[in-house]
Amino acid sequence: MSKTLEDLITRRFQDVTVSEAGHINTAEFLEAAEGVVKLFGTKVREKSLSNPSDPTVYDTLQKIITAEAKEGDRTATQGLLWLKSRGLELTAMALKRSLENQKETLSESFTEAYNKTLKQYHGFIVKKMFGVAMLACPDRETFYKKIGGDNEGAHEQLLAWVTALQGLLNELNIFYASGAFDKGL
Repeated sequence: MSKTLEDLITRRFQDVTVSEAGHINTAEFLEAAEGVVKLFGTKVREKSLSNPSDPTVYDTLQKIITAEAKEGDRTATQGLLWLKSRGLELTAMALKRSLENQKETLSESFTEAYNKTLKQYHGFIVKKMFGVAMLACPDRETFYKKIGGDNEGAHEQLLAWVTALQGLLNELNIFYASGAFDKGL
C-alpha cells in the first residue's frame, strides 16, 4: 500500500490552533513545519524557536515575537522570518503551482515560485546556486508517489495542506507588518 501525505506528517497545517485574535500555537506550527522537511527529505537550518522555560507565556508565535521586541533579542523572530518567508512561502507557492499546472515539472514549479518570492533578494551567486539545487529536485512522479500518487485524492490532501499553510503565513505576514517586526532583519 502506498503512503499518503497523512502518513508522512505528524501534524497538518489545517490542524494548527489559531486563536480568535489570530495567534498561532507555537508548538503545533513547528510540528506542522517539520512536515515540509519530511516531504522533501531535506534538513532545515536550525533556528532558535524553541519554547522558553514557561511555555504558557510563549504559547503562540506572536507572543514570542512581541516579547523579543521588548527584550531586544530577536533570535526567534529572525528564525521564524527565515522559516516563513524563505522556506514555507516558497514551498506553498511551488506546490500550489504544481497542483494547478500538472504538466509542469516540480523543478519548474519551484523555480517560478523562487522567481516570485526570493530571487529579488539574492545576488548572482545565490541565484546560480538555486539553479544548481533545482537539479536535485525530485521529479513530479517521484514526489507525488511519495504522498499517495499523482491522483485526485492526493491532490486534494495536498491542496488542503497548502491552503492551510497559506492561511497561517498570511496571519504571520499581517502580524509582522503590524509591528514592523521584520524591519532590520
